[in-house]
Amino acid sequence: MPSTEELQALVAANTWSALLPEILLGVLALALLAVDAFAPRRQPQTLLAAMVGQAAILAWLLFAVFTAEAGEARVYFAGSVVQTALSDWMRIFFVTCSLFTTHLALVYLRNREYPRVEYIHVSLVVTASFMLLVQSGNFLLFFVALETLTIGFYVLVAFARTSRFSLEAGLKYLVMGGFSSGILLFGIALLYGVAGNPLLPATAVDPLNFIELGAFIGAVGIDGANAAHPLVIAGSLLVLTGVLFKVGAVPFQIWVPDVYQGAPTPTTAALAVASKAGGFFVLFILLSGPFLALESLLFPVLAGVTAVTLVFGNIAPLGQQNVKRIMGLSGVAHAGVLLLGMLAAYQVPWAFHAVLFYLLVYAIASFAVFEVMAHLAPDEDADQDISHYRGLLKRHPLLGSALVIGLGSLAGIPPLAGFIAKVLIFVAAFQAGLYTLLAVAILGVVISIYYYFGWMRAAVLRELVDDGESGREPLRVTIPTKVILVALALITVVGGIFQAGLTKLVGLS
Repeated sequence: MPSTEELQALVAANTWSALLPEILLGVLALALLAVDAFAPRRQPQTLLAAMVGQAAILAWLLFAVFTAEAGEARVYFAGSVVQTALSDWMRIFFVTCSLFTTHLALVYLRNREYPRVEYIHVSLVVTASFMLLVQSGNFLLFFVALETLTIGFYVLVAFARTSRFSLEAGLKYLVMGGFSSGILLFGIALLYGVAGNPLLPATAVDPLNFIELGAFIGAVGIDGANAAHPLVIAGSLLVLTGVLFKVGAVPFQIWVPDVYQGAPTPTTAALAVASKAGGFFVLFILLSGPFLALESLLFPVLAGVTAVTLVFGNIAPLGQQNVKRIMGLSGVAHAGVLLLGMLAAYQVPWAFHAVLFYLLVYAIASFAVFEVMAHLAPDEDADQDISHYRGLLKRHPLLGSALVIGLGSLAGIPPLAGFIAKVLIFVAAFQAGLYTLLAVAILGVVISIYYYFGWMRAAVLRELVDDGESGREPLRVTIPTKVILVALALITVVGGIFQAGLTKLVGLS
């Protein structure tokens, strides 16, 4: 039991400035509610201030990262917070995603009678939680951050309270999310109990700490290695189950199509991009940290999950006409490709940087597609059919072009950036000797072209039949939206031809 002096010294050593971006996001979220409560007529200025605030935090993070000297990991709060170059990159990624989500929300909520400030408030809290999650150094902060953002998503998924689709999606996500959280917590409890067992070698003083837990699992005693202990195996598998649920890997993807369809389009975008990125970064932290000694056990398990995820994720969207379900189910396929990169990282050091590059390119293409979806969504956001996009390129060239480029990148069509991202993952898998999984992944890419091209064909070739089939006419496209769409499209095209800038950003060159 630490003494009072030791506890005081520990508190005095806490460096809150290390978490200043997250604190500022929290303050900004609370300030939005306060201003809206006391000056509701100034809501447009309040929402503009929210975007300016996020942009300022993003600029601060970019300046801090590009001016910082390369060094070892920075540890704060008695090992609870661990900051590395990769976690700094992910913090920038999440703030950027928050900016895009905020803009999508303003487009989505423009003609709908839902509270705008409250949506942005919850979105900012979720963003700060993501940023804390990727800096977790122990399971305590890990679980608190994960549950905070999960509860935020419960609210955001069911935010369209007059839509039965949104309410149904919120209920399904609540039930499945609560189930996965229980599994995750049970796994953490098992690891905590066995790592604190004084009868086993290298007993951890703090069993929740990733470094101490990794040292415990990797230790070997008279009775054998701790990695072979049944409770260690059970606990690690349960923890990974909880994480795989967040990324939508098979067989934990059952919630994906219904939740993606029913949730408001900005929420769907955040789930597709930010949630997937956070899940895979956490998976990397666990596999390269506390669970590193369990490679012989976890590798075949993850290989099996990767194979079925690739197969299901590319076959399931084939018969779909609802574009939000297509994005959800195809997102499962992308999770399979990312899992392939994670497996390759066991043997190929640069493979995880290829995963980060894939996440960056996937985010750019996805936000371009979701931006178009937000503008063409009918009054019932869940009813977004491929037929609504007929003749889009002729009706609105900018929206149509952005959609085609975004979908082409997601499909991995050269010379777009998505093609380069897939090639990097496949090269890493080849160097790691994952030939069977590589063949399945390549076959999946071929299959995915069918459902992506069906959507693209509707936008490029087919003319409108009538207003009833086409849905609501596109909302007005503001100048900021035009700038965003042009920027995303240009990055996707240029990044596929001259990818040096993007690869350098994630440490590949």
